[in-house]
Amino acid sequence: MIDDGYAVHQLIAASPPLDLNSIYSYYILSDHFRNTCAVAEHKGEVVGFLSAYRVPEQPDILFVWQVVVDKAMRGQRVAWRMLESVLRRFDTGQVSFVEATVNPSNIASRKLFEHLAKEQGTSIEERTYLEASAFGASEAHESEILLRVPLSNQNS
Repeated sequence: MIDDGYAVHQLIAASPPLDLNSIYSYYILSDHFRNTCAVAEHKGEVVGFLSAYRVPEQPDILFVWQVVVDKAMRGQRVAWRMLESVLRRFDTGQVSFVEATVNPSNIASRKLFEHLAKEQGTSIEERTYLEASAFGASEAHESEILLRVPLSNQNS
């Protein structure tokens, strides 16, 4: 999966308003975190990427950092299949919660985690993680809302 780093970077660059990180960071994510990240391909092209990691001090939490799906592939459950793929990599009980921060205007990401909660028979817990002001006056950035989904049966 390390070879996907450049293609992932290009996909995110073409998907504003996602925060674009360095190409190198996507190579690292694709290599060091390959067990908690997923790439979706269609006809040999990278059309989706989900980056996540287990929180070091709380390894039962899977934190989803970024989810991106190419415009042409949206509405085809690509993000859901990537999330399911990552969750299936863990034995029951290894991951008890999925967390992510989501801007209030990011309806697609919110729907992904609402779907996960519905599939798990649980509900989303949420709180403000970072206020918009934390990003500085020069940065036009919304607050980051932490969504937490308890997993009841992660391998479903």
